[in-house]
Amino acid sequence: MKTVLTCAGSIKESDYDRKYELKVFDESKAGVKGLLDSGLTKIPKIFVDEHRKLEKNSALAGAESFEIPIIDLKGIAEDESLRREVIGKVRDASENWGFFQVVNHGIPVSTLDGMIDGIRRFHEQDAEVKKEIYSRDYSSRKVLYYSNFDLYQGPVTNWRDTVCSVMAPSPPDPQELPVVCRDIIIEYSNKVMELGQVLLQLLSESLGLDPNYLRDIGCAKGLCVSGSYYPACPEPDLTLGISSHTDIGFFTVLLQDQVAGLQVLYQNQWIDVTPIHGALVVNLADLIQLITNNRFISVHHRVLAKAVGPRISMACFFRTQLSTESTTVYGPIKELLSDENPPIYREVTVKDFVSYHYSNGLNGVSPLEHFKL
Repeated sequence: MKTVLTCAGSIKESDYDRKYELKVFDESKAGVKGLLDSGLTKIPKIFVDEHRKLEKNSALAGAESFEIPIIDLKGIAEDESLRREVIGKVRDASENWGFFQVVNHGIPVSTLDGMIDGIRRFHEQDAEVKKEIYSRDYSSRKVLYYSNFDLYQGPVTNWRDTVCSVMAPSPPDPQELPVVCRDIIIEYSNKVMELGQVLLQLLSESLGLDPNYLRDIGCAKGLCVSGSYYPACPEPDLTLGISSHTDIGFFTVLLQDQVAGLQVLYQNQWIDVTPIHGALVVNLADLIQLITNNRFISVHHRVLAKAVGPRISMACFFRTQLSTESTTVYGPIKELLSDENPPIYREVTVKDFVSYHYSNGLNGVSPLEHFKL
């Protein structure tokens, strides 16, 4: 059986069997890092993104004149006037950007650095150890390692590997978590859950709602953590670390290392999200846009492939997972609706929303389009 993947330009298109090569890559269980460790100097054809090739040197290149908002959370629990100022900044960022960075958020830098180191340790350990939890069983397994959750659904394969775990509402047995990062995943997840409550209060107040409104309807009930590893890429202009997409939960808290690559689409331009040591990136996700009836926005973002690396990140998605039995239905918040602002979306369960996303992959189209009235 063939075990070497086809490189771009090495065979005729008519001789290329993408489905077969995806299967070969998947069954290796070695991920993108395994390819790089094998010594390849050209990326396999399954990773080549034709849109990325066409986009090079186009008007969508990264813009230097914009910077996503940076919001300082220091003192917001004690100083009411400062809190009102921060709420205004959160409102502006949520309505116009869908992204902002937070500093003085209460999670020690040592914990942030420890989390990045933990993700590095997992991905750089012996490949045979990682293979023990390699899986695509997203509906029943709580801890798994894979490359590209949408490997067989997405139009193109991305240059990254991921270890993920469902940490709430029903966390895994600690023994299920990888031993090399078990303690730090538990510690970091707990601290992010606490920060999530603070962020939900600010988002609720910025909508003119009771501070506990979004918490009480379950926006922080679920947490899925995803530690991604983007190896150095020998041909970074031909592929992406992760394709343009929107997140599918309520909101995401992202920890990134100091290797740049994350970009946000703003006014039809890709804006670099410059890493700030000690800061966390907050991006609003599709379900927040749905329940706020487009008041807050979930925007497209992506990660570039880089010649240097690895780039390491930890994304904490505030949403429940496919296995959840919750029947809670979410639709536009009635307090935000009026005759002038009628509902745009139909009601949906988180499980149905996530299932739709998983079945379509990162195809560049927001799942929100499917749920419009």
